[in-house]
Amino acid sequence: MPAPIEDYALLGNCRSAALVSRDGSLDWLCLPRFDAPAVFAALLGNEENGRWRLAPCDPVEHSSRRYLGDTLVLETTYSTASGRARVLDFMPLDESNALIRIVEGLAGEVNFEMDLVLRFDYGRSVPWVEKLDPLTLSAVAGPNRLVLCSTVTTHARDHHTVARLRVCAGERHSFSLRHQPSHLPVQPGCDIDNALEHTLTQWQTFADRCPDVGPHTAHVRRSLLTLKAMTYAPTGGIVAAVTTSLPERIAGERNWDYRYCWLRDATMTLLAFMNLGYFDEAQAWREWLLRSVAGNPEQMQIMYGLAGERDLQEYTLPWLPGYEHSQPVRVGNAASQQRQLDIYGEVADAMTQAIKGGLPRHPRSAAIARLILPYVERIWREPDEGIWEVRGGPQHFVHSKVMAWVAFDRAAGLADTTEEDRERGRHYRQVADEIHREVCARGLDGKGEFFVQAYGSSELDASLLQIALTGFLPADDPRFLRTLEQIEKRLLRNELLLRYDSDSCSDGLTPGEGTFLVCSFWLADVYVLLGRQEQAQALYERLLGLCNDVGLLAEQYDPAGKRMLGNFPQAFSHIGIINTALNVHRAQCPARDRARCG
Repeated sequence: MPAPIEDYALLGNCRSAALVSRDGSLDWLCLPRFDAPAVFAALLGNEENGRWRLAPCDPVEHSSRRYLGDTLVLETTYSTASGRARVLDFMPLDESNALIRIVEGLAGEVNFEMDLVLRFDYGRSVPWVEKLDPLTLSAVAGPNRLVLCSTVTTHARDHHTVARLRVCAGERHSFSLRHQPSHLPVQPGCDIDNALEHTLTQWQTFADRCPDVGPHTAHVRRSLLTLKAMTYAPTGGIVAAVTTSLPERIAGERNWDYRYCWLRDATMTLLAFMNLGYFDEAQAWREWLLRSVAGNPEQMQIMYGLAGERDLQEYTLPWLPGYEHSQPVRVGNAASQQRQLDIYGEVADAMTQAIKGGLPRHPRSAAIARLILPYVERIWREPDEGIWEVRGGPQHFVHSKVMAWVAFDRAAGLADTTEEDRERGRHYRQVADEIHREVCARGLDGKGEFFVQAYGSSELDASLLQIALTGFLPADDPRFLRTLEQIEKRLLRNELLLRYDSDSCSDGLTPGEGTFLVCSFWLADVYVLLGRQEQAQALYERLLGLCNDVGLLAEQYDPAGKRMLGNFPQAFSHIGIINTALNVHRAQCPARDRARCG
């Protein structure tokens, strides 16, 4: 049985990621990439689907965990009746595709047990395991090999690899598990001490570049580190989450694979990086984007693989029972073939902010814009599946139309270098004005008082908060204020927002899900725009209080069950932590100090 979602901590090396629970069980790991078949899949099943547990044998009287400084090196400290010890878990920031676990005695003596269950192909394939020497073993299944190097002797037991070790004060033992292609000679093990020192230094150096943003700087840094860990270093692509099929409703079907690069999520991550001055990461993302979307604009997708792959076919893994029996377990994502108009606006806004933030204009970006915008001009009047990727059929979602307006509004603002550009910019402005008129005419409820989820609908949607956040209308516009009032009235659950009410509007799936955390961050941002600083601060503090003990958030939260839901950790949620902190901090700074406040 996997742990509660909020009980997991993240390990990562900017290529892949692992989740380790409070009790020392590594229940999720994909190698060599975020989207590779898992070698530990107990998160979506049980220990026989692969896991690596390292914990005391004796009853634990007290345990605690933390990241060492501003890093992704996790320290878990255990106290038993006989002593105290700690485990350091990390993935080296190099190309070794390794995961290292170090046990150190702190006081007295503590007996540990190590139980390693190696399974390839999402828990389906039991590998061939053989000892290469007394302290090294190899596990092979098809093209993959895992090599375990340890300072203690291991032995086989029922297709598990196990060891028992006693750690006294001042003693240290280590385990290193690394991935490599099975057809290559076994690579030598790494220097554990150098790997630890290098990893600590690299993460801390990255975090030290983060500016002070007031009392929430620690949360911002942890979210920044989390987003960095979700970046695929070889290409600059940014995954939406490191997991697949963690449910939005326990025992439900809302289980999706988020180990891909959504243009929307990555764009918002880009803005978070730039707002904190991380322009190298922003530039790497822009290069990834321009490579990924190159080609026929009609074939532009809402998401891509880590290197820009387009074939993300969705299928299920029937041998996995799912997290707390939430089925199906999915790999791939059929939403990659959906039409979602909002992505064009988000990308245009990001490219605009990149230029305003100081990134030089890319020679290919203008050419791509000249191809994409005419295509958006042809299709913006058509229905789409929207930001929430509904599977109940396309609609005329108001948020989608607003973001189509953003695409032309931002493009018009950038078209200023030549007379031809300015002429094109005037046309973009005309298209933006046309979209604006239609949304204001057709996007309101039957009485024309507030905006609704889709043309002709009576439903509300938290994405309508973007009407003010994008500048489509001023925040104090009466139509928006009435929309805000309706959103608060109909979508708030225990001070947190649903993205929409799945019980009353059909999205093609069984109703029921948690509150969608990024929507509550948007609400706090709107409060800042309206000058409601106390409300913004209170809501932000409420959201920070949902983070687990190591500062991580999932996609959703169930206020009734008081637990996290959805894939974890979620880029959207950590983007909210960063951007709302910046908005709240700037609003609290005196006007004369706002430039210094960031």
